[in-house]
Formats: sequence, C-alpha cells, structure tokens
Amino acid sequence: MTFGDRLTQLRKENGYTTRKSFAEKLNIPETTLRNYETDEREAGHTFLKQMSDFFNVSCDYLLGLTDDREKTESYPLKKSEYDRIEKYRLISEYSPDGATVVDTILDREYSIANQLKQSASTIVELPSTSSTRRLIEYYHSVSAGTGQVIFDDVYPERITIPNDPKYKRAAYAVKVNGHSMEPTYSDGDMLLIEPSCEVDIGEIGIFNVGGQAYVKKLGHGELISLNKEYGNIKLTEESNCMGRVVDKL
Repeated sequence: MTFGDRLTQLRKENGYTTRKSFAEKLNIPETTLRNYETDEREAGHTFLKQMSDFFNVSCDYLLGLTDDREKTESYPLKKSEYDRIEKYRLISEYSPDGATVVDTILDREYSIANQLKQSASTIVELPSTSSTRRLIEYYHSVSAGTGQVIFDDVYPERITIPNDPKYKRAAYAVKVNGHSMEPTYSDGDMLLIEPSCEVDIGEIGIFNVGGQAYVKKLGHGELISLNKEYGNIKLTEESNCMGRVVDKL
C-alpha cells in the first residue's frame, strides 16, 4: 500500500468519513489532503511525523514499508546488541522454529531476571558505619524435600545480617522447608542467596524445576540431595537456576 492508501484507511478507521472533516481537523486545505491521499503530492517529513503521532502508528507503516503499525522506542545500542539483533533476524527468516526456541528462552530468563531485580530492590542499605544491613526475606520457601510451589508463601519479614564482605553479593533470603539437605541445611534454616542464573557443578543453589523451587547441589543433569534418604531431582530443558546459596543464618 502507498502512503496515500494508508492515510485514507487510517482517516476512515478513526471516524473521519470525509476529507473535508479531516482537513478541518488538521487545519489544512482539503485539496492538499486530497493530493496526499491520491499520491499526487509527496508529504514532507513534518506531515509524516504529524500523522504518525496523530494515529499512533510508525512512519514505516505510513510509508508502506511494514504492516506492523506499532511505534517502537529508540534506544542507544552497543555493537554487541546490534550483532544479536542481526543474528535473531537471520534465525527468524531461515529457521522459524529456532526463533521460537530463542523467544521461549528469552521470556523465561526475562521473568527470572525480573524476579531477581524485584527481590534485590527490597534491600535497605544502612550507613557504612553500621555493623549490619537489612534484607527483606524472599517471598517463598524453597524445598529441601519433595518440592515447594514457587510464590506459594509470602514472608514480608525483614532480617538483619552481619556486614561481612562474604555476604556482599547476597540480595535476599529464603527459608528451607524440608530435610533433604541435612546435615548442611536443616528445616527452618534461613539461606542467603546471591542472584545468579547459573552455578557450577557441585555448588548449592536455588532451582526451579517444573514450577517447584528446590535448594539442591547441582550435579550432571540432576539436583543432588545431601540426605541419602531423599532421591535426586532430574533436570529438564525448562529447569533453571534462580540463585547461589552464600551461607545460612
């Protein structure tokens, strides 16, 4: 579609059934609007921007360069970010199934990062002369047993921890529910968590497996229970790490 076609379509969609009514709204001669709509006259950039704002559509849509009406914000990007965009465009064009996988992972990791951001934003820093700083406890328990539904319980209680360098990266705390990590971590222990999307093999972290939150040691393809009376948990492609255990209180 041409610019004139798009302009005519948007005018009618927005209730301006006649050129005269729309020209009066824009305070321009009706003949000028007619020339734009019939493509007898090329609209200048000022009028193009005016129509983009008026109809809340992108300039590319008005010019017929895309069928996507949505206006996008402009952000300064690093070269590495441009490179990722180019890769994604190539994947989208030649491997649609691959693009779906990328979208799924991106949405999942964005959700995780947003949760970590929200938990980290609840930290209240005290003056540097203080020997303690405050954290807000995370909003659910983690299972050291058969599984704890994520966000099942809410704990708005604030806790105080030592102002120790080893706790510097701890952003929130969770309470252990169960016995599978004994004797290292017992039921009711408060764990300090460093936000992280991955931990090394052998490290203990917080993991989401099938919508259940676990505190476990990471093994090869599974989560390991320290208490031999409990079985290990098999990891799936959808499983993800939510943080690394720093210490317990």
